[in-house]
Amino acid sequence: MATTRSAHTVWEGSLTEGSGTVTFDSSGIGEQAVSWPSRAEEANGKTSPEELIAAAHSSCFSMALSHGLTGAGTPPTKLVTSADVTFQPGTGITGIHLTVEGEVPGIDEAAFTAAAENAKANCPVSQALAGTTITLSAKLA
Repeated sequence: MATTRSAHTVWEGSLTEGSGTVTFDSSGIGEQAVSWPSRAEEANGKTSPEELIAAAHSSCFSMALSHGLTGAGTPPTKLVTSADVTFQPGTGITGIHLTVEGEVPGIDEAAFTAAAENAKANCPVSQALAGTTITLSAKLA
């Protein structure tokens, strides 16, 4: 069964002078302010498309890695994943770096790294972002 999740943004003004609000419609978790300065300079309490991508990617990757490890008979106790999305004004998103540290009983570092590489290649968000260079650092806790 397919699912669809929705959000919307209301933007007012020009790119550099204006601002907007992203609303998370499906979850109802609220609204977040966005602006060009928060995207291209300092966050200053506002989000950006890149931060939203980082949130989506880190959570999707964690789910994919958990699924792969569990399927291999070594379910994780804990996975801590961060995603760093780099944005260069005038160029766009230039890369994403995933970092994961896992607590996985019964697995060695090589097997964990292989599982993490598989999750990186196959999580739906990684696949949606296939036009972007995605790198990975993985280690056991």
